[in-house]
Amino acid sequence: MPQEGIIALMPEVYVYTLASVFIVSMVSLIGLFTLSLKEDVLRKYIFLLVSLAIGALLGDAFIHLIPESFESLDATLVGLLIIVGILAFFILEKFLHWHHSHGLEDEGCADQYREHEEAQGEGGGIRPLGHLVIVSDGVHNFLDGVIIAASYFVSAEVGIATTAAVMLHEIPQEIGDFGVLLHAGFTRMRALFVNFLSALSAVLGALAVLFLNETLETAILWLVPLAAGGFIYIASSDLIPELHKTEHAGESLLQLAAIAIGVVAMALLVLAEV
Repeated sequence: MPQEGIIALMPEVYVYTLASVFIVSMVSLIGLFTLSLKEDVLRKYIFLLVSLAIGALLGDAFIHLIPESFESLDATLVGLLIIVGILAFFILEKFLHWHHSHGLEDEGCADQYREHEEAQGEGGGIRPLGHLVIVSDGVHNFLDGVIIAASYFVSAEVGIATTAAVMLHEIPQEIGDFGVLLHAGFTRMRALFVNFLSALSAVLGALAVLFLNETLETAILWLVPLAAGGFIYIASSDLIPELHKTEHAGESLLQLAAIAIGVVAMALLVLAEV
């Protein structure tokens, strides 16, 4: 988007961005809802949320973010930035040792950590996994805020689409995080509280972009394909493998339908841009 367009949209960008990141942060309180659900019920239907998140993330990346990037940047540069985005999220996940899934409370993860956690948590208190989840989610949510703010500088429609994609992938993630925090030794109310504080880092990420936009206008354009690469990585590396755990044909068809709904929802938002 031209500089004069960005400047003209500044008031709207502030309002839309701050409202969006606040709404996304409130998703962390989804744990209040999960408190009323039995574990078997939650496990039975959460795959639909994961599937919706996959469709929304891939749809936002390929229908909104990447096409918008082609309008402002060289095609080769866009391709390189998408790859950098994918690798950046891979490195971040490696660095923070994200052994919990973005969609489900991973029992394999718990088994992998159990001996180490029990050795350090025999006397009570919080197990190391709990702190790992808080730190990793804080960084991830900060990046979500950066991505949302950068998207609104492209257009309101792209910002709304990106916010919707982030929310759909945050819902199953927050449910999983809540379960991991409980497993790590947090009480239910404390788990909700620290999860919400971690989610508020999205606001900090958005504010960083909003207040530095005049010096980061070129960087903002670069952030869009980087975000697309991150969305592709999350969908393909973290979420899609979770769906392979379902082997029943009926549930697999529901997964495909939910993914398609997520993609179609992102495609319909294009109509608002016309």
